[in-house]
Amino acid sequence: MTASFDTPSVVADAVHAAEAPHAPERGWMARRLGRYHVTGAFWFRFHAFGARTPEWFIALIMPLFTAFFFLTIHRIRRAIAANLEAVLGRCGFWRRQRRIWRTLWQAAWAQTERYERLFTDREFDVTARRGERLEEARRGGGFIFLTAHVGNWETASALRGGHGGRRIHVVREEELDPEAQTFVADLLRHSLGEHYVTHFAATDPLLGLALREALERGEIVALQGDRPRRGGRTIEVELFGRPYPLPAGPPALARQTGVPLVPVFVVREGRRRYSVRFGELIRVAGKRERAGVLREAGMRYAAELEEVVREVPHQWFVFRRIWEEKRGGMLS
Repeated sequence: MTASFDTPSVVADAVHAAEAPHAPERGWMARRLGRYHVTGAFWFRFHAFGARTPEWFIALIMPLFTAFFFLTIHRIRRAIAANLEAVLGRCGFWRRQRRIWRTLWQAAWAQTERYERLFTDREFDVTARRGERLEEARRGGGFIFLTAHVGNWETASALRGGHGGRRIHVVREEELDPEAQTFVADLLRHSLGEHYVTHFAATDPLLGLALREALERGEIVALQGDRPRRGGRTIEVELFGRPYPLPAGPPALARQTGVPLVPVFVVREGRRRYSVRFGELIRVAGKRERAGVLREAGMRYAAELEEVVREVPHQWFVFRRIWEEKRGGMLS
């Protein structure tokens, strides 16, 4: 496949797409606790250790640790409640606490099962919904999986034939704690297998070039489609009737390489049971005006994201407040 490639814009967009300003809310407690904060390396390692314990023990301690975090991560709790108001509407105090609990409960299980998937040989039941859309994308060569912070992305690797024998380049956000970042990088390198190549977003412009070359070889690139990087180019769309910026990088990369975007969401449906939901393919016309086609692609992706979040609102893991309560605008 050959395509013109605007290096300064598309490379910057592709890299900027992956570092989010929506990282979990952190305050003085994070500075005080350091690696022992919820975003620190200690809890990453501890959770990975706990996922390898007997299943009866996991079931026993899960409510205890969910309750611990429910009582201690005040900023994240407020963010969850505020964001869910856009999805579920306003509610009273006790219903708001129930929403927060259900979200933290789902997040705890998704993270535990992530580590179970990477560290153990326990079986997962992973099915595909609307798999014909994936087959359509495969027929055209390379394509871009456009994911979101919904459910559990790594579990998609358990879907038989999900990659069709092709290499998948997964671009992840850096962790807030450098020690946690090193732990995650080592874990993914040793656990996902040769078909998965993990890239961590950075300021290196060669990342964008590497992604383009992978697509031209007919390989797959997986990018987060719901969180722009601070300072990165964005597309202004609406989510739940409110303004929401999406990263411009994924549709810009699709436009320049001629490959389709495939929205994909991995939804938790029970204990080690997941469904991989494929949205309608989004093709970004290369000959039309750039800003217009990028916004059109962003609006289509936002519609897919909104549909799945309405179905499983407590698996929408955005732990920083998105909208200003008074103005309805985005927080910086």
